[in-house]
Amino acid sequence: MAAQALDQVDAAAWREAEGAGLFDVVELANQVCAGQHGLTPLVPPPRHDRPRWADQDADRWPSLETCTGAERVALEFAAQFSLDVSAISDDLRSRLLDGLGRAAANFVAVVFVIDFLPRTNATLDALFNCGSAPPTVGRDHRPATTLGIWEAFDGFIRAVPALDGLDPVTSELVRLRGARQHQCRLCQSLRSRPALLAGADEQSFRAIDSYEDSHLSAAHKAALALTDAMIWTPGRIQPDVVDAIDKHFSEAEQVELVLDITRNAINKVAVALAADAPHVDDGIEIYDVDDAGDLIYGLSLD
Repeated sequence: MAAQALDQVDAAAWREAEGAGLFDVVELANQVCAGQHGLTPLVPPPRHDRPRWADQDADRWPSLETCTGAERVALEFAAQFSLDVSAISDDLRSRLLDGLGRAAANFVAVVFVIDFLPRTNATLDALFNCGSAPPTVGRDHRPATTLGIWEAFDGFIRAVPALDGLDPVTSELVRLRGARQHQCRLCQSLRSRPALLAGADEQSFRAIDSYEDSHLSAAHKAALALTDAMIWTPGRIQPDVVDAIDKHFSEAEQVELVLDITRNAINKVAVALAADAPHVDDGIEIYDVDDAGDLIYGLSLD
């Protein structure tokens, strides 16, 4: 179900781009983001006409004379989003909002899709030897959808927690590592109630920042290394990272781990829009996910 929900996210992104009149710039951004990491870009759905920049070298997008000012800002934003979302400046964010107006927030959601789903595909290919993995997005099985991009996100966000193969401590360590790499303020302020009840504590959470030399288990270190690889070097996932994951996790757990990292990375959208303020002024907030996939905040351990 989670894999199908991710396919719906992919389909909704292209549908959103088409409806907003941004298909061409999204298709070029798709090439730019993937190219920065040595990844295979998503395959856009077929169209009757060719994209405006189909014959252009995506790496040379800054010199394209046929871009409008708004399109150039959108490409600059997408490139920075993909490289390091935490480095998006107030000026760049403001220029995107000025250039795209009401379409800006949905455009950022689409950028997440073209930025991160190729990472998901590359990681599954690395773990399952290029093709023996469960279905990957943006290839030959894109579903028809009437979902909006946020509805598709919601379906995926709810579907992943229903996968219960990973223990809650591993899931929480991975979530927090991604939160700190993307510098999501809200995500860094949260702590999972199931993980705390399973024995996780602040000492373990602090160890995430230097996990290689920490007291964390070999399995946890392997999961955190894969998280880093998906975020920073998705086109160059090293064999030792793959071997460690294969040693400590079953195939089903590996798929869940990749989908967890992908789901967590949706925080890039909030960070990019400066919409990641925590719910608490100080300290941490305990949360859980209920059976319907809803996030429940402000809990206690009692």
